[in-house]
Amino acid sequence: MAAPALLVAAPAGGAGKTLLTVGLARALRRRGLAVACFKVGPDRSGSALLARACGRPCPTLDSWAMRLETLVALLDELGHGPDIVLGDGAGGLFDGAPGGAGSTADLASLFDLPVLLVVDCRGLGASIAALVEGYGRFREDAQVAMLAFNRVAGADHARCLVEACEERFSTPVLGWLREESGLGPVAWPDATAEATELLIERAAALVASHLDIERLLRLARPPSISGLGAPACPLPPLGARIAVARDAAFTLACDSVLGSWRRQGAGLSFFSPLADEPPEAAADAVYLPSGHLEENAGRLAAASRWRAGMAAAAARGAFVYGEGAGYAALGQSLALMNGESHPMAGLLPIATSLRKPRREGGYRAATMLDSSPLGPPGTVLRAWEAAHAAVTRGACRPLLVARDGRGRLLGETGCREGSIAGSFLQLVDLYSSAVTQAGPAPGP
Repeated sequence: MAAPALLVAAPAGGAGKTLLTVGLARALRRRGLAVACFKVGPDRSGSALLARACGRPCPTLDSWAMRLETLVALLDELGHGPDIVLGDGAGGLFDGAPGGAGSTADLASLFDLPVLLVVDCRGLGASIAALVEGYGRFREDAQVAMLAFNRVAGADHARCLVEACEERFSTPVLGWLREESGLGPVAWPDATAEATELLIERAAALVASHLDIERLLRLARPPSISGLGAPACPLPPLGARIAVARDAAFTLACDSVLGSWRRQGAGLSFFSPLADEPPEAAADAVYLPSGHLEENAGRLAAASRWRAGMAAAAARGAFVYGEGAGYAALGQSLALMNGESHPMAGLLPIATSLRKPRREGGYRAATMLDSSPLGPPGTVLRAWEAAHAAVTRGACRPLLVARDGRGRLLGETGCREGSIAGSFLQLVDLYSSAVTQAGPAPGP
């Protein structure tokens, strides 16, 4: 990787970090620079917003869910072509799995990336110095190289904050944004394309006028990836020709996985179930990623050509695989919060409900119970699990055995019926203990 890079982080979620990164990406493009972005952790919506801002795909990097070799491959690919690479952190700087694996700081440490710390300064005065000093010393292997202050009351407040920091340490303050600027949590992806573009442009204008971008560019530096292992591909492709669902109901495919399938020689085609499009007839695999089913369940239930195309794919023996919303879509029906129930593809003997969703989630180590294109029995993969629908009825052969980020057994999950399979886990990478930060190895 040749391009300089930096990580944008915050003490906690909701500080305006993602929108600042989005605005920075667009502001740099307005200067004529080619910009690439990546997202730390399992926030696919944030990745899509960053991709729109920088004009190119935004992969996810996660030091718990990905092997070191996979991270090296993604960073190396990102750095060829752009003038700068921006990473948008996840939650607080040190938040991740037990022990800090998967955190933004972990990624900064692995690749010696400088961190821009965005601090929400509401209610803070001279105490800002203690906060910043603590974040700088908590992990000395993760360098807080620059600061930006958000939600500042005005010029007097800003002067107090800057002076408090300058008295204690040399970390530069690149600028500050007023509280009323609105640079806060992102209300997305529900916004229209026009509203999203206006949001990005407004953030770009704020960043360009209030941050010292020249100094930021000087502080960015290429990541250290030499000697960290040969690049690797995350997951084996599901088939030679994979039809991938892509529309408002199925938005959360992991770009690193799709890109890896292409690099391994698989052909990808895309179809929209909501537009009543069937998967490509020549496909020997069909992938339904996670997304947003609740607001789209009625349209999906009315998509007769899509349902017929899915049944045809199953009949010819194609491997049909769904994750999250895609898993629910493969079942018999989906019950919504308002009590309505809609028929789904009917390829798995399960019914799901959003009336009592499962709230627990986090990192998962998942062991394959049967042979599939994802690997032979015993193959261990790393995954994310978010809040999801509950399975209310149905019995079928489980697909995986899952453990949490601490290695604790969670039990069997998912469903497999012939060439049809799925679960509420989003598979990210093969398991490897090569990255010590990646957490405990799964038990037997």
